[in-house]
Amino acid sequence: MDIVPLLKRLSEANGVSGYEHEVRQIVQEEFGRLADEVRTDALGNVIALKRGTGPDPRPAILIATHMDEIGLIVSDLEEGFLHFQQVGGYDDRVLLGQEVLVYGRRTLPGIIGARPPHVLSQKERGQPVPYDKLRIDVGLSAEELPNVVRVGDLVTMKRELIELHGDLVAGKALDDRVSVVAAVVCLEELARMHHLWDVYAVATVQEEVGLKGAITSTFDLQPDVGVAMDVTFAKQPGTPDEYTYELGKGPTIGCGPNFHPKLQDALVEAAEKMEMSYHLEPAARPGGTDAYAIQVSREGIPAGLISIPLRNMHTPVETVSIKDVERAGRLLAAFIARLDGDFLDSLVWDLGLDDE
Repeated sequence: MDIVPLLKRLSEANGVSGYEHEVRQIVQEEFGRLADEVRTDALGNVIALKRGTGPDPRPAILIATHMDEIGLIVSDLEEGFLHFQQVGGYDDRVLLGQEVLVYGRRTLPGIIGARPPHVLSQKERGQPVPYDKLRIDVGLSAEELPNVVRVGDLVTMKRELIELHGDLVAGKALDDRVSVVAAVVCLEELARMHHLWDVYAVATVQEEVGLKGAITSTFDLQPDVGVAMDVTFAKQPGTPDEYTYELGKGPTIGCGPNFHPKLQDALVEAAEKMEMSYHLEPAARPGGTDAYAIQVSREGIPAGLISIPLRNMHTPVETVSIKDVERAGRLLAAFIARLDGDFLDSLVWDLGLDDE
């Protein structure tokens, strides 16, 4: 499967947190051709079920990948210009000069502008312009603007996915549309594999504003095990080596108090069985991924995390390696295919440590 066309469709679709309807339609189509059942819950999560072949009642694993993106929302109209607030967390440093799409009564192209440097004080020139000092200009007059745009309308970056040299691509919302694509790769791989467990693939909503889709879907589905897929920091100039990972060198596997150690070990074993390159990614504190929501749902669910390295996170030019996306999906499928009836019994907290 050439995953670039699908990633392009997902990246360029509008799906700001809480308003994921456009990207949801694409996900429903992709999950629908690979799963036994697909439904959308009350919050907007897309839930696909691929049944296993084990005897009833079968254990179930949840795969969580969030489909929402960070964006902007109109907060005021002033003399033909739009004030805005952030939905999620765009980096203020990259907002100035961006082309945007404003989803009013009709979709309007616009630009984010600010006062020219010539009229700024010396102190202001040396600092990034905070987003509350920026304005969106769509070219309409103060009289025309309220007829087309109102407070609460959404704004996204206008950005097409571009293919860079090698297997790198860059665009908006690759956090976390790349993991949605990896989930599709996983389901395609499972179609050619024998797996005993039921698999719930969930494209969650509102992760960027508090993991809300993962919280509700995990509570609803009550899986025995959950694995989230998300992005992590890739190496680039100026980033610390300790917490960043090279593009094209495989996904990362989370380790730390958020992740069950036996689940981590099983993911590592699956990667090594495939002779796939991977990295262990330590997380001393619960991170901002759907894995945390899975872990603390109901009475607690063993959780794991697979992450795809990504450069320029929370900017309109997020950059990934296509090979890493494919590897993440293949790794998850191989892990699921190895799950048997004894795996749940192995998820105990007695790790063989001597009592003191």
